[in-house]
Amino acid sequence: MDRNELVHQIESALSEALERPVDGLSEDVRLFDDMHLDSTSVLEVLMTLEDSVGVEVDPEQLEMTDFATVGSFTDYLLRQMPAAADQAVG
Repeated sequence: MDRNELVHQIESALSEALERPVDGLSEDVRLFDDMHLDSTSVLEVLMTLEDSVGVEVDPEQLEMTDFATVGSFTDYLLRQMPAAADQAVG
């Protein structure tokens, strides 16, 4: 999955968690300040993304900086993607 596809998946997960349409996000959009996420909606977004893109999230590894912006969240998810882990091993 490329970066643009992942941002689209994030938009879809945000739409579901926030119960309103979310699209056309730039990577500098701040998730808490601009999108008004809270801890519950973050969990909803993560669960949705675990199902839709197959990413596995380890709560012990989560840092607030990973959720600062759409871009930092995308970077975090790309690091968690199964393909990224396979490439790092191989």
